[in-house]
Amino acid sequence: MRFRFENNVLDGDLRELTCSGAAVPLQPQVFDLLLYLVAQRARVVSKDDLISEIWSDRIISDSALNSRINAARKALGDDGASQRLIKTIPRKGFRFVGEVREEVAVATAPAEPAAALPRALADRPAVAVLAFENMSGDPAQDYFGDGISEDILTALSKQRWFMVIARNSSFTYKGRAVHIRQIAEELGVRYVVEGSVRKSDNRVRITAQLNDATTGSHLWAERYDRELIDVFAVQDDITNAIAAAIEPQIHAAENFRAHRKPPASLDAWDLLMRALSHYWRVTRRDHETARALLERAVGIDPNYGQALSVLAANHMFGVHLGWAELAVVAPVAEAAALAAVRCDHEDAWAHAALGSVYFSTRRLADALSEFEQALALNPNFSLAQGYYALALSYAGRPKDSFEAAQRAMRLSPRDPSLAIYHGIAGYARFTERRYGEAIALAREAIRHRGDLTGAYRVLAVSAGMIGDGVLAEMALGELRRTQPNISLHWIATQLPWANGADREHYLEGFRRAGLR
Repeated sequence: MRFRFENNVLDGDLRELTCSGAAVPLQPQVFDLLLYLVAQRARVVSKDDLISEIWSDRIISDSALNSRINAARKALGDDGASQRLIKTIPRKGFRFVGEVREEVAVATAPAEPAAALPRALADRPAVAVLAFENMSGDPAQDYFGDGISEDILTALSKQRWFMVIARNSSFTYKGRAVHIRQIAEELGVRYVVEGSVRKSDNRVRITAQLNDATTGSHLWAERYDRELIDVFAVQDDITNAIAAAIEPQIHAAENFRAHRKPPASLDAWDLLMRALSHYWRVTRRDHETARALLERAVGIDPNYGQALSVLAANHMFGVHLGWAELAVVAPVAEAAALAAVRCDHEDAWAHAALGSVYFSTRRLADALSEFEQALALNPNFSLAQGYYALALSYAGRPKDSFEAAQRAMRLSPRDPSLAIYHGIAGYARFTERRYGEAIALAREAIRHRGDLTGAYRVLAVSAGMIGDGVLAEMALGELRRTQPNISLHWIATQLPWANGADREHYLEGFRRAGLR
């Protein structure tokens, strides 16, 4: 069906919005929302209706919903003040109020099939999660191990970096003595997650390990001992810990595999894995290396959403650390992030990447919405939690920022970005005028990584505010080493505060520290 209103044509079959014949770019979710509002224009559409229809009943924040409504209005040349086409009905919902003419789209002759894109999917990893073995000696306890296994399977499925075999296939091996290599061959997977559960009185011990079936080696193993005060809370806690630990282990294994290949045989997946290994190192040289590898991956496959996501995030990370100019890389990063969302609007990485672009370009409400969407899609995504914490600080919500940074640390206690999360938590405490805590967190960040600008920034401004000249001078010297272009002008113009008072507070800290 095609809908005409004002100078716009909304084509549901082609999934296209045009204005005066020119295509108007829209994120898939915004298009779906607009199409639903237009199709249901005879009535007021409630928030619950939209969440059910557009978000499949997932829990989303009001800011995420409002961001999509605002994006739909903006695409139509409408806004929240005039509400010419999309009207907000207080305490009721929304209604499309424009005059609409419906048309049936004219069928066209089928086009020649397009040439397949070189994705080399066969070489991407797949994972099977086996039913965890009940070691308690009580068959009635099987449910607990099965529940842990199912939750891990569901959590890994949200990662979208690898295929996860469905429960109906992987659970067929329950209670059978089958070698992992045979399981891998029969299911067509490279990695197998297995484990055991032992319950005794009010305690439970859960072991889990990730196996590389092609080599027979254990990539990762961990043991968890908990009190069973709340069974479901324990189950959630352990599931989140296991899921958060497994993804980086698979990335590391895939990167090792890619490095064993001759350069001429690398496909887009191999290039992405190599790029990620550089991305997580967080140095200026690795930043440039990651960018070059990601550009090669996108050159092989222009519709490779994951490579586009990491490319956008890499660009924006460079901006925040002072390694890249915002005006130069922001348009490229935004185009890559929007393309990633179009490729797969259910991919948490794509939304986190788009959020990082919005953050650096001072669109904080949109940034928070994208980070919240990423976390709704994958609650175990520690990087999105870290980005979210940073955006919350600059949005003037330091308490929420500190809590989000703490969640990022809990999700991934061995994360390569742990130093960054400590630095973000430190900045949140600085914003709250809790300078002693800010200094302690900045020092903890530096203990993990001594070459990151964020921690030295927090240390310098906090020391400046408490009048510790020796500490301020040391921090400022290290900051100039890691970010030679640091200046009051750079701080005032490059960092995206929502309000001037927070910016002036930060600048005053640097002035007292001795930055000119």
